[in-house]
Amino acid sequence: MSDAPLRLYLVDGSGFIFRAFHALPPLTRKSDGLPIGAVSGFCNMLWKLLVDMKAQPDAPTHLAVVFDHSEKTFRNQIYPEYKAHRPPAPEDLVPQFPLVREATRAFGVHALEQPGFEADDLIAAYARQVREAGGEVTIISSDKDLMQLVGARVTMLDTMKNVRIGPEQVVEKFGVLPDKVVEVQALCGDPVDNVPGAPGIGVKTAALLINEYGDLETLLARAGEIRQEKRRQILLEHAEQIRLSRRLVQLDDQAPLPSALEELAVADPDPDALAAFLQEMELNTLGRRVAGAHLAAKAQTAADQTAASEPVDASAYACVRDMPTLEVWVARARAAGVIAFDTETDALGSATAGLVGVSLATGPGEACYIPLAHEPEPGLALDAPGDLTQIPMEAALAALKPLLEDPSVLKVGQNAKYDLGVLSRYGIRVAPIEDTMLISYVLEGGLHGHGMDELSRLHLGHSPIPFKQVAGTGKAQKSFRHVALEPATAYAAEDADVTLRLYRVLRPRLRQEGLLTVYETLERPMPPVLAAMENAGVRVDPDRLRRLSNDFSVRMGELEAEAHRLAGHPFNLGSPKQVGEVLYGQMGLESRRTT
Repeated sequence: MSDAPLRLYLVDGSGFIFRAFHALPPLTRKSDGLPIGAVSGFCNMLWKLLVDMKAQPDAPTHLAVVFDHSEKTFRNQIYPEYKAHRPPAPEDLVPQFPLVREATRAFGVHALEQPGFEADDLIAAYARQVREAGGEVTIISSDKDLMQLVGARVTMLDTMKNVRIGPEQVVEKFGVLPDKVVEVQALCGDPVDNVPGAPGIGVKTAALLINEYGDLETLLARAGEIRQEKRRQILLEHAEQIRLSRRLVQLDDQAPLPSALEELAVADPDPDALAAFLQEMELNTLGRRVAGAHLAAKAQTAADQTAASEPVDASAYACVRDMPTLEVWVARARAAGVIAFDTETDALGSATAGLVGVSLATGPGEACYIPLAHEPEPGLALDAPGDLTQIPMEAALAALKPLLEDPSVLKVGQNAKYDLGVLSRYGIRVAPIEDTMLISYVLEGGLHGHGMDELSRLHLGHSPIPFKQVAGTGKAQKSFRHVALEPATAYAAEDADVTLRLYRVLRPRLRQEGLLTVYETLERPMPPVLAAMENAGVRVDPDRLRRLSNDFSVRMGELEAEAHRLAGHPFNLGSPKQVGEVLYGQMGLESRRTT
């Protein structure tokens, strides 16, 4: 198995089947009249689960659907009347059982069952194995019988109600923590499964007794102490029946596993096999949805590969110098849905820097630079008239503001805090955002730097144009507002292009490596907060600061005098050598190592 944290999803297959069967009206295949209502509902539920799983911050690494093999299990050997009162499955549901298993495999998911054991036993056995391996288990079910498994690293998820079931929810249901659920069930029995229990004792009374006496055996041993006569007699007369009931409701977490855990790794379905199955079942609507999702994923994969492999051509970028062209780029950005953006300024501090231009990228190699405040370098004439033709800043920002603030367009930045701070001073609140610098930091922390140039070389194999190439170095370095538009466009638009490519390469890794929650909850929310703090600054009371400095100086003098008194002579408290001689030489403090 990989180094990713082990997260197993186990689907209660019977729960899905019966929910699907009873929730939908009868449905038959037009070609031959075969009942397929349960198959249709099951397939839709499983597909929704697969889609939702991929959107989870901590997506599962392993997945299986678990089924009952037959009605007869080891429990029938213990108690022949176990589940004897259950009516047979509806006639039109029976032929759908094998089709549901076939559907599971068509979706690329293992369908598990084991002769002699219930699906719940297999779920218990897999949960134990994963828990012992330090992994996490999510049981897709609302079945109360599975609640005994809830605990450390094991939860349940009711996908119909979108409710996660943990220890708190189990207490609400049974009045006891999960490790005592079996004992409550043993007392109150289960008429559906024909588990006898203790006649007349319900869940509330059972929970009360278990909470008072601690466990079932202690309760039965001390049943004679119970004051309520009827309750006392029931427990005394039915003690062995209660113990039998516990054996029936206790899930067997040592059940033999039909497949090794390693075989249950999440995998995408074979699109051709899945399409063939859905077509055979005449589930055309779902087939179209699945096909569309497959094409979208394929297109995204191709785009990600392009981001890393397509050469960067800085000469191909556009310089936007009139409103009609800017409007075209704004429309392209809206259509793209995800864009990269960058600002160019005349200084380094976002709180004081003046905006010189904005760059956008809508796809690999598709980027532009919008100059806003370029001007001739002092003392130098323009090479040709019109070299610095630009859209007036007020008009350009008025066109860009709706795009940069549009909640339906994702804006990607590299060190976005700086750009947010600059643009906010011009009345633009950029959102929503992603930040490639922070994504890289979450993924690879201290392994390397997270500046754009280094990330570009590392992940794209491309060295971006250095700033000194367009602005010079040392005393000869000029402000970016004095850089000619052609080199400024190549430099600025390349920043946006590279940022978008980095995003497409790095962002998918967050989910794959289990770091999406860290990024989305800790890192991504910070840039706008920090940008606002930097723009607001810190208010300082200089008079109060001077008084504090005075107070500290006086107190330091007092402490220094006290140190000299304790040492018996003056010495320099700022000298580690002299302090060491006083502490370890003169005063004899023990130290294994001094420097």
